[in-house]
Amino acid sequence: MDTGAAKPETQIHPTAIVEAGAKIGAGVRIGPFCTVGKDATLNDGVELVSHVVIAGDTELGARVRVFPFASLGHPPQDLKFKGERTRLVVGDDTIVREHVTMNPGTSGGGGLTKVGSRCLMMAGAHVAHDCRVGDHVVMVNQATLGGHVQVGDYAILGGISAVHQFVRIGKHAMIGGMTGVEGDVIPYGIVMGDRARLQGLNIVGLKRRGFSREEIHDLRTAYRLLFAQEGTMAERLDDVAELYGKVGAVMDILEFIRGANNRQICLPKADAAL
Repeated sequence: MDTGAAKPETQIHPTAIVEAGAKIGAGVRIGPFCTVGKDATLNDGVELVSHVVIAGDTELGARVRVFPFASLGHPPQDLKFKGERTRLVVGDDTIVREHVTMNPGTSGGGGLTKVGSRCLMMAGAHVAHDCRVGDHVVMVNQATLGGHVQVGDYAILGGISAVHQFVRIGKHAMIGGMTGVEGDVIPYGIVMGDRARLQGLNIVGLKRRGFSREEIHDLRTAYRLLFAQEGTMAERLDDVAELYGKVGAVMDILEFIRGANNRQICLPKADAAL
């Protein structure tokens, strides 16, 4: 039903280049010296502050804000890419800061790179081809994702961290600054080090997001059982499932570990206190 309310005016600076064919929503603001390609889609309320380049089949969700010198949608940095049409999609209300780069997918990886809603991509962050990034994710300055990486909701990647291709980062996980991540990071876990080692649970993040004391207690106890030295991982998974099968957060971790595919799980050091 038409309420008669006027739609916000779209503003395009005279120095910006918007190619014919680009889909521009209501209330979009395109600042000085931006370039928007013919296959791009900018949904309602998108703002390109200045000097932003949007290339290829790239869709920005409602109210996405992109700061100067970000480059979104240029061809993947993958030697197997032969120019096939693939996509980059960024969800609603995500903030993309200066010098961020995001590449579309490849045919071998499903053809889509997707970044969720309400994310914060700080200066210089990079999202490579075929990544799947959840909602409310924060990538701090210069954090880098290799190709095909999966990042769960509410994960935080510290500054100058680097995630190897095909790695999975579980939801609510925390990656320390300057950490190289070669293995999967369990949901709710925290990893750090020159080469990432599991340091425990992201307790601060859990408290901030409203997890109860009981949930955190169960997670801590389950964590200690999972990464104890006794028995095999398969045996410990079964034991924890039997004890905590009704605790959703614990089951998130068990399902994540059982779903391991290309990479090993980041583990604590053998002599680490649990």
